Amino acid sequence: MNDKIWTIGRILKWTEQYFKDKGIESPRLDAEVLLAHVLEKQRIYLYVHFDEPLQPAELAAYREMIKQRVLRVPVAQILGEKEFMGLTFKVTADTLVPRPDTEILVQAAVERLKAMKGEAKAPEDEALADGEEASSAANRDEAAADVSQEPLRIADIGTGSGAICLSVLRYLAGTVADTVDISPAARAVAEENAASLGLQDRVTFHTGDLLQPLVGMTFAAILSNPPYIPEADIATLAPEVRLKEPHTALSGGQDGLDFYRRLAKEAPAMLVPGGFMAFEVGIHQAEPVAALAKANPLIARTEILPDYAGIDRVVVAWRTKECQ
Repeated sequence: MNDKIWTIGRILKWTEQYFKDKGIESPRLDAEVLLAHVLEKQRIYLYVHFDEPLQPAELAAYREMIKQRVLRVPVAQILGEKEFMGLTFKVTADTLVPRPDTEILVQAAVERLKAMKGEAKAPEDEALADGEEASSAANRDEAAADVSQEPLRIADIGTGSGAICLSVLRYLAGTVADTVDISPAARAVAEENAASLGLQDRVTFHTGDLLQPLVGMTFAAILSNPPYIPEADIATLAPEVRLKEPHTALSGGQDGLDFYRRLAKEAPAMLVPGGFMAFEVGIHQAEPVAALAKANPLIARTEILPDYAGIDRVVVAWRTKECQ
């Protein structure tokens, strides 16, 4: 860049071409998102102010972002934040960047937890229909109401930025959560996100390996987007993912299923009767993960849900309603 006057339109055109030359996958979008962030404006502002010149400080800040992006630092890491489920989450190099496909997992969890809360309510006049006295029925109804008002407890395993767990809490009142991540740095990011969303009083954070910190607890739902990339496929990932996101949050072992094997073996016993576990999975992994879940005698049935592209993306496995 030289000392000519750089307008919004001119700098966007130059940056788009520069990103193209460097092999950036979405050059125009990235150029716009970064510049809008520098100017503290919405992207639409750029289109109606093409002739507006950038101030020296704005140009300097934008240059630094361009340098980071051509080094394949993800846009979300450059900005320090990512929108997910309509909420803004802090992200760092210690956490995965939340993806749109993961919203399928959140939506599935919210819908099913809402149904569980509805099932907890006693049918009206059920006791009277059984011939019980009115006063006894009233006592039963009051007790049922107390049960239905008990918060549903969920677990989020491998929480990273906390996007899954905190989104569920934000969109479903009457829920509380425990999260686990093996990375203390990732846990710290999730704690910051909980505080920024005003949810810190509804979630407890743990550092440890999968379910180990939660031994002895039970949950209405156990959610996870575990590492599921086969180790041999890591080298084929985009540089933004392969080089800039934590390897421990990507690699699922030789076939990508290591963590699902452990979760399918251990998680069902930590579900309340009638509870469920729900996992995001990679391409061609839904059937194998569902089979792993079905192999556990505590699992009564499974569901497979597609993502926005029609790819099987989420496996839901329900525990039997009988105590065993």
